[in-house]
Amino acid sequence: MTGPAHTLRLILGDQLNASHSWFERKDDGVLYLIAELHQETGYVKHHVQKVGAFFAAMKGFAEALASAGHRVLHLTLDDTAEFASLPQLIDGYVRSHQIQVFEYQRPDEYRLLQQLEQLELPQGVTKRQWDTEHFLVDYDELPLYFVIDKNQRMETFYRKMRQRFDILMAGGKPIGGQWNYDADNRAKLKSADIAEIPAPLLFANDVRDINVRLERHQVATIGERAGSLLWPVNRQQSLQLLEHFCRHCLPRFGLFQDAMTEHGKQQWSLYHSRLSFALNSKMISPKQVIERALDYFQQYPEQISLAQIEGFVRQIIGWREFVRGIYWRRMPQYGQLNYFDANNELPDFFWHGRTNMNCMAKAIGQSLKYAYAHHIQRLMITGNFCLLAGIDPDQVDAWYLGIYIDAIEWVEMPNTRGMSQFADGGVLASKPYAASANYVHKMSDYCTSCHYDHKAKTGDRSCPLNSLYWHFLLRHRDRLSNNPRVGMIYRNWDRQGAEQQAAISERAAYCLANLNDL
Repeated sequence: MTGPAHTLRLILGDQLNASHSWFERKDDGVLYLIAELHQETGYVKHHVQKVGAFFAAMKGFAEALASAGHRVLHLTLDDTAEFASLPQLIDGYVRSHQIQVFEYQRPDEYRLLQQLEQLELPQGVTKRQWDTEHFLVDYDELPLYFVIDKNQRMETFYRKMRQRFDILMAGGKPIGGQWNYDADNRAKLKSADIAEIPAPLLFANDVRDINVRLERHQVATIGERAGSLLWPVNRQQSLQLLEHFCRHCLPRFGLFQDAMTEHGKQQWSLYHSRLSFALNSKMISPKQVIERALDYFQQYPEQISLAQIEGFVRQIIGWREFVRGIYWRRMPQYGQLNYFDANNELPDFFWHGRTNMNCMAKAIGQSLKYAYAHHIQRLMITGNFCLLAGIDPDQVDAWYLGIYIDAIEWVEMPNTRGMSQFADGGVLASKPYAASANYVHKMSDYCTSCHYDHKAKTGDRSCPLNSLYWHFLLRHRDRLSNNPRVGMIYRNWDRQGAEQQAAISERAAYCLANLNDL
């Protein structure tokens, strides 16, 4: 270092993009700031592995930048304890280092963007905002795809992405003759299938020092602590995980992407990529992921069918980019939407996993152990229960945002408040994803060993999902009966006898009054 820095560049914990144009050349006058912040550990109660993964990845990124010749200041909670907020930290370091220019990449969470855009710096200090250079669709392009006063559908957006980036296309049309193979990707795992599930690639990243630091600063967390973290915390590990997925999991990803099981050592990972933390922290890019998956599809067509690759592509260039567009075009109002006026408290078992509902116990228990559950567990197990039970969407948002290692608000909120809870009234999805125990039984083996009878609608041993399903539909009949994807269901209810209807309603009322005891 030949002299004082004149420019301070902030790198947030989810901006670990080594390919960003910031790093194309070394400038001794630029100081990069990467900081563990108390405000980021406390806005919701996070899973301890989530905090550990972000802090470990931030430290590794700081070390990599320094090794590449950049000036880097990596601060731990010990170093930032005196600063109550991100603006205070920046102001303090701008003053202490006599910074002339402060630069930051556009945050992907609304609250952080507000903090940085409203940040007032000492007179004479210039503030500049950069793009994160991560997403396929630039922020300034979002209005072209997302119209504020119209509800959005992922399938329409997804097709535009396929066409724009020429992915799985031939002559302007989708290869295979159709856009979506979701109907082919709903298989239930049988015993023979479970035995063939590949072992997941697990890492052994030492986070014991981070755990000690969290204790020292009395950071409240949830979930099972791990001294050795299995998640990737750098670009190299992220690429290794991508290779493992493409080689071992992609050949059957689509087929079993909605399946769930409680059997086998790999029951928690199945054929899923588990790349979401690496992607959402920007250690790897969606472009890299798609290109590598397409390479494997082209090299091994006898192993990876079109349905498998299409299902994965849809998640990355379709769903992931789509929910980001919904978030940024609808915030901050989106975060207050509560279409069904749901106001019940989140049951206590969401924090410890002890419940007689086996599907809930397994999904929550897995989440507490690994800070991870795949999309169907989130949508159709825990999410479905919250929808049927009328849980306050603010509490549902906070739980999902805290417990999952990949949860950053831009991706969590539309998935939770929109897709899962239908609290946006149809902005994102065309119908509520409400289901009885029949769905759980169809897509999993959870019901086999459950305390409750998945077929029964009434009685003490009847699955709560069955009566809650009908109670949900009935209490919102005025809003849902005209929905073409839901309206027909009411005819099934109307055909049931009055005595059966009363018994179902009585069982649902009991369940709602005793959510903590289910």
